[in-house]
Amino acid sequence: MLILLKKVLFTITLNAGLFLLLVIGIQNSSNKIKLNVLIGETVNLPISFIIGMSFISGSISGSLLSIDLKSNNNKD
Repeated sequence: MLILLKKVLFTITLNAGLFLLLVIGIQNSSNKIKLNVLIGETVNLPISFIIGMSFISGSISGSLLSIDLKSNNNKD
């Protein structure tokens, strides 16, 4: 349980730091586009923000999912 708590806290702090750096880094971005989502369109968002948020969301989902491949390999 303690290892799981450490893993979640590390994931949250790492990705919060990445998000802070992302927000600071895109302040002067001039390339903006609109995204088409299921309901409609978003407001104009910088391309770097879209790419950074997809990286951060992938990092969060990838670090919270755990696959134990070692226990299933040696079944006879």
